[in-house]
Amino acid sequence: MVKSTTKIKQTTHIHKHGEVNTKAVKITNMATGSLLKVSNMIQDQRYCPDVIQQIDSVIGLLHSTKKELLKDHLESCLVERLAINKDSTITELMKIYNLK
Repeated sequence: MVKSTTKIKQTTHIHKHGEVNTKAVKITNMATGSLLKVSNMIQDQRYCPDVIQQIDSVIGLLHSTKKELLKDHLESCLVERLAINKDSTITELMKIYNLK
């Protein structure tokens, strides 16, 4: 099933195999908690390097989430997507890897 918006020229695809990536959810929840901690640290006027270290932790968790989702995509969705529309799939991957 494909959904598209009129404001942004972007197509969204539903994750077809129906399994939730629980590892990605767990890591994202950790990142959310860490990000809230950053806000509290700033409001509490904590020492800047401590806040920056916490920000780096959030960034690391988000990178881990991205890797987990990409791994899942490559292992489960990619073959099907390539069969449906090879050019679009390659463009999509190039965008994910910041190559386009």
